[in-house]
Amino acid sequence: MKPKAPQADASRDRILSTSAILFCEHGYAGVSMRKIADSCEMQAGSLYYHFASKDQILTEVLNIGIQKVHAAVVASLSDAPDEAPALDKLKRAISGHLHALLEYSSFTSANVRIFRQVPDDVQHSNLEVRRAYEALWDGFLQELQNSGELRDDVDPRGLRLMLIGALNATLEWFDPALGNISDLADRYADMLANGALRRGKS
Repeated sequence: MKPKAPQADASRDRILSTSAILFCEHGYAGVSMRKIADSCEMQAGSLYYHFASKDQILTEVLNIGIQKVHAAVVASLSDAPDEAPALDKLKRAISGHLHALLEYSSFTSANVRIFRQVPDDVQHSNLEVRRAYEALWDGFLQELQNSGELRDDVDPRGLRLMLIGALNATLEWFDPALGNISDLADRYADMLANGALRRGKS
């Protein structure tokens, strides 16, 4: 099999990047192959050379969004020394998620904003990548619990759902140009580890 030419790869990347923006701005129903082709300034036939359908494009956009975040969290945790305290590891994991979430916002926003709008077969095609990322967090939190650093009465899966939901919501209100992502990660981790209420107060 002949490798793809760099020009073909560049065109494919442009289609995916443009489509991610369109899906975020217009939702699933508001985007057509024609709209994608027009936005990419290419003929529809050229678009079909790379992708057979809108759903195929969307599936890849969704997968890329999660894969970017997954890779960032893995890298952040891998950089932590084995003896690093739980709070440091938690900060690293949260920081990896937030940096990728906000730096690749078109791809990650598509996952957060329109996943429930898309056809069942597209959702199903995205499940393997999505579940792999969920498993990463579940495993990380379970390790903290096994080592005694996470309370026994905390459900790791429930904690993961709450935490990822809160992190993903930053797409709606946090502007990386006006704030520091690492500082935000530290604040989230501190609140999660130490609580928001004063001890002894009710």
